[in-house]
Amino acid sequence: MPHSARVRLTLLALVALLIPLAGCASDVAVRRITSPQAMAAGIPQGATQHRILVATTRAADPDPDILFSGERHPGLNFAEITVSVPPDHQTGETERVSRGLPDPAKHFVATAIRPVSSADAFEKAAAAGGKDDVLVFVHGYRNTFADALFRITQIVHDTGFQGTAILFSWASRGRALDYIYDRDSATAARDALEETLRLAEKARPRRIDIIAHSMGTWVTMEALRQLKIANDPTLGGRLGDVILASPDISADVFKAQMQRYGKPKTPFFVLLSRDDRALQVSQVLAGNKPRLGAYANDKEIAELGVVVVDLTEAGSSGINHTKFAQNPQLVTMLGARLRGGEKFQPDRNRLGDSLLSLGVGVGSVLESTARVIITTPQAVFQTALPQ
Repeated sequence: MPHSARVRLTLLALVALLIPLAGCASDVAVRRITSPQAMAAGIPQGATQHRILVATTRAADPDPDILFSGERHPGLNFAEITVSVPPDHQTGETERVSRGLPDPAKHFVATAIRPVSSADAFEKAAAAGGKDDVLVFVHGYRNTFADALFRITQIVHDTGFQGTAILFSWASRGRALDYIYDRDSATAARDALEETLRLAEKARPRRIDIIAHSMGTWVTMEALRQLKIANDPTLGGRLGDVILASPDISADVFKAQMQRYGKPKTPFFVLLSRDDRALQVSQVLAGNKPRLGAYANDKEIAELGVVVVDLTEAGSSGINHTKFAQNPQLVTMLGARLRGGEKFQPDRNRLGDSLLSLGVGVGSVLESTARVIITTPQAVFQTALPQ
């Protein structure tokens, strides 16, 4: 086939894949995190409030209801935001307004916004709650600030996490065709994420767990690599679980990052799914090189010192890129992991026992034909997942 024909076919395939990714993210309504009416409405009966700390490389948006834009800021901006979850919230969903103004009785909405003036003030805010645990969430490609804020709130709410929640938000424009811009924004945010993790460490929690999604896993791995080079790979022994969900990283790049980092004392988690349509787009853009989040060889990745959780058969909606947060049973599994607080032991047998009991405990709730396949350097476990 002539080169020009191959190029045309590749572009057609890419457009076909991008169509389901394109949405109304440019609409002001879906970028809002609040409105004056929502602020004045009060908290509906049955709604739940969650305190989210924000560290972001986004520039401020001129619209205070949007708060942060998709443009880059040279340093970190900080905020403390209270988000209300509606009374009829369904596990795995982020109930959002599609047009008009958010209604606290029906939608996720910010009910209080407090700017945090400096890194020192942010550190004090992280310690102010007196919580033992910190959860840092790093969002992915094509996320507005509202997308990221409401996603971490949904994770905190649905998992029952009781510690201090920190959103690290880098400058994604929230548009499907801005993949390269987002990639550059993620790369530019590496030092800022490292700084955020160090600020969390200074708050002296018992442990710091990280959940990174999609392109956010690239930022996370680069920040962890930098911590290793600085001889502080575990944040003074406080680093807990690192969960890389649907990682939009070249498998080759991840191998190089892990070679520099070394086998972690607490195994990282890689949550992958081979039916992830967003990563199909990413693979085309990356010269058809496989992405970690859809990689075919679980064992090869596990040997790097990680636990691979294959979610291919787990149910989801849309493009299968957010299963870890949308599938109610997977959210239950994640919540058990975060609430339990215990780290996986380095002892090989205890690691396998912990994983097997975790999977069976969730999978035995209902009969199902769907499976979650868990691969460690030592063994492979399969468990049914309730539908």
